[in-house]
Amino acid sequence: MTSRHRGLTEQAADAAVDSACRLLRLPTIRSQFTELAEAAARDQMTYRGFLAELLMAECDDRARRRSERRIKAAAFPRDKALRTFDFAANPNVDPAVVHTLAKCDWVKKGLPLCLIGDSGTGKSHLLIALGTEAAMAGHRVRYVLATKLVNELVEAADEKMLAKTIARYGRVDLLCIDELGYMELDRRGAELLFQVLTEREEKASVAIASNEAFSGWTKTFTDPRLCAAIVDRLTFGGNIIETGTDSYRLAQTRARADQPTHTRV
Repeated sequence: MTSRHRGLTEQAADAAVDSACRLLRLPTIRSQFTELAEAAARDQMTYRGFLAELLMAECDDRARRRSERRIKAAAFPRDKALRTFDFAANPNVDPAVVHTLAKCDWVKKGLPLCLIGDSGTGKSHLLIALGTEAAMAGHRVRYVLATKLVNELVEAADEKMLAKTIARYGRVDLLCIDELGYMELDRRGAELLFQVLTEREEKASVAIASNEAFSGWTKTFTDPRLCAAIVDRLTFGGNIIETGTDSYRLAQTRARADQPTHTRV
């Protein structure tokens, strides 16, 4: 049975709480204890209620820090959130579909996602935003440009590190590949990318953003059979969102340019 410390002064009690929180690694309770204790006294909380308040504060803060670490580990190039996506500016994108995807059931099931459309139609925004939602939901996520991924795979193959590199990309729950289709890949690069997709097939999700419709992917993957196999890996059982051809970024820029400027006299 543990001994109970009776008759501690408030100063001694605060010091004991601080010491215990350091020992038990409870930084949130340590930093918020005084404020929460004063609030509990004002609200005449029970001991159980006060303890629950302390523990929930610690748990909530730990969950927040874990989400921040996963988002940082994903290596997104910029912050993009679903709440800032302008659905009104792009009627091609169904908000209901996107918000359903934000629940991340497709990531749990290891299904793919393809975002297809011209530049400026919101593909990368949605890719990053949905990847961020997955990270916040507890999934391991990695974002990478298609050309960077292929270059990394080629270098790994040259240095006899290919298996290790493919395994590293295979461990994340969601791999987000952006700008697929912006440049032609030689057969070796395409085959290496295919290996990554095969490693993840029906086990972990891949989300891609491409400015080319599937019919134009032979410009990127010049071997027709390999191209067909890659399209199959990226579409089987998954979701396809077509963001269209009209750049709303360009439309917004033109709208701003057309606004009359007012000069002071």
